[in-house]
Amino acid sequence: MSAVLAYLRRDMRAALALAWLAALVIVAIAAPWLSPYSPTAQNVNDMLAEPSAAHWLGTDDLGRDILSRLIHGAPATIYASFLAVGIAIVIGVPIGLVAGYFGGWIDDVISRTIDTLLSFPAIVLAIAVTGALGIGLTNGMIAVGIVFAPQLARLARARALVVRHELYVDAARCFGASTPHILWRHVLPNTVQPVIVQVTLLLAGALLAEASLSFLGLGVQPPNPSWGAMLARAYQTMDVAPEQMYPPGLAILFTALAFNALGESLRVALDPTLKR
Repeated sequence: MSAVLAYLRRDMRAALALAWLAALVIVAIAAPWLSPYSPTAQNVNDMLAEPSAAHWLGTDDLGRDILSRLIHGAPATIYASFLAVGIAIVIGVPIGLVAGYFGGWIDDVISRTIDTLLSFPAIVLAIAVTGALGIGLTNGMIAVGIVFAPQLARLARARALVVRHELYVDAARCFGASTPHILWRHVLPNTVQPVIVQVTLLLAGALLAEASLSFLGLGVQPPNPSWGAMLARAYQTMDVAPEQMYPPGLAILFTALAFNALGESLRVALDPTLKR
């Protein structure tokens, strides 16, 4: 772990990604104090106002301050991303470990189910699950977590297939260790590293999925702020005020790039063969 941290400290890409994500967390926590206006306050006299000293990023078609809505959209983004990935971990990793460790018909059933789920486009499957659970941010992220779970299950299964034949696993069986004990103490720890990298990348996917669902009206509901919902409002007035799409669009872009950059840096840090 110390070698990984040392590499991340030297990697400028990881440093920039961590700095952006840390700033995002600070903004999300301090949103009530950093926001110059209420994110839901409307002012019909300032509709579609251009950036000014009063409104640094302008206002939307309802006269709401864009900067305030951008700041208050950060907590929803963080909550949504970690909720979706957390659900994917809880569902996908245990299923993958069981499939890879036991093999046989259990592996066949689980693997075929995973292949079936992965054959559907992720966003289409997320919309279908959201329709079944109900519209809303939490239900939307539960849907995204269910959609992402097969990816982690496949990764955990691949690692379990290798680890189950290791000598220390055979030794644990000979000493009478139970199957749950072997999975927890021997198989799971050897699955953590690739899962960590994949989780970091899935955070970017969860961010984009939340923005997509909110853009379609299936995520955060008005008047609550969300970067995806802000894009949807800006899209409606794109012909007269195209600059309104830039703040939420760039926020989504930079955050997704930060998660991807951090994931790539972790992949290199955890795999000595990739280091230069």
